[in-house]
Amino acid sequence: MRFGYSERCLAHDTGERHPENPDRLRAIRRGLAKRHGVEYTEADPASRADVVAVHDEAYVDELEAFVDDGGGNWDPDTVVSDGTWDAALTSAGLAQWAAREAIDGASGRRTPFSIGRPPGHHAVADDAMGFCFFNNAAIAAQTVLDDGSADRVAIFDWDVHHGNGTQDIFYERGDVLYASIHEKGLYPDTGDLDETGGGEGEGTTVNLPLAAGAGDADYLYAIDETVAPVLDRFDPDLLIVSAGFDAHRHDPISRMRVSSEGYALMTDRLRTAANETGAATAYVLEGGYGLDTLAEGVSMVHETFDGRTPVHDDGEPDEKTERRVAELRSLLDL
Repeated sequence: MRFGYSERCLAHDTGERHPENPDRLRAIRRGLAKRHGVEYTEADPASRADVVAVHDEAYVDELEAFVDDGGGNWDPDTVVSDGTWDAALTSAGLAQWAAREAIDGASGRRTPFSIGRPPGHHAVADDAMGFCFFNNAAIAAQTVLDDGSADRVAIFDWDVHHGNGTQDIFYERGDVLYASIHEKGLYPDTGDLDETGGGEGEGTTVNLPLAAGAGDADYLYAIDETVAPVLDRFDPDLLIVSAGFDAHRHDPISRMRVSSEGYALMTDRLRTAANETGAATAYVLEGGYGLDTLAEGVSMVHETFDGRTPVHDDGEPDEKTERRVAELRSLLDL
């Protein structure tokens, strides 16, 4: 894979013991150093115009002023330092790079993966929250829609937390599909089954909240039975994967049971689904707070695109997962 990366993303200083810290990117780089075929690219930061295409200008102005005043706690979980503004613009710019590269034909071993921080999927149009300031995946999607290189974009979010920001930004839009598999009841406690979009976006929001303890078989079943058929029906030009790795069984802030191999298997399933619809594919980093498991997860995605065949999972999904999938399929008329 080709990875979008910039040292500028390390300048966002969240302080001691904060789970979203620069060591996350350092751990990913160390993990990838052991793999073959890794390439790094630095991209330009997103412009203000790119950001206000999905975020309210008043909020963007407020955040910039807050950074200029020295930062502090935006909310109890979301910390601002003097390096946050540049890091957030850079993280968004890396996501734009990934989307553009994919649309321009980068695939296979050259599939783009943006490993920027801060993450983005909790950032709503007019506020920062959940460690996120600018919604990187949303900005990337809007960029390729605005420049005419894509007519329809799908965003699939496998982070353990629901991407409320991405959903809210596109909830009433028919040109962007947002689909999420996440842990039910976890922060920010959004993303219920019946949240399926509104107005022109009716049916283009897809949420599958799984019970705590869901593992590889549950996620694979959910992708096969809901995500893949929804992608096929929507027929996107580009699939952006909001790739958080905090559903890992050893992540410190979730209760899911996805294994490192599970991320390889999900990657393989999504690659197949994208190929069947003719969609380009780009990955954008979201969460993941166990340094070793984060590095392993990203490495598994890379190795899958580099030619390694994932080891098949012989497990069966939990009955609770099967019931929720059946309910979602009914809601979406699949």
